[in-house]
Amino acid sequence: MADDIFERVKNVVVEQLTVDPAEVQMDSSLQDDLQADSLDLVELMIGMEEEFDVKIDDEAAQGIKTVRDAVEFISKNVG
Repeated sequence: MADDIFERVKNVVVEQLTVDPAEVQMDSSLQDDLQADSLDLVELMIGMEEEFDVKIDDEAAQGIKTVRDAVEFISKNVG
């Protein structure tokens, strides 16, 4: 299940940030490794909310720094 969530998160990240899929790893930092700025991060959260039909509040969004953080949040809050 986590692999499926990772692939879906990866797809959202690739689409929103227009990065090479090979760059998106579990431990990739959204800001440091993938060069996401604050607007990109907001758009990423919206993209993930739409993809997984989940609400990511501001506090949770601030805790999502890496791809792994996003996968773990979604794993805990979907289904």
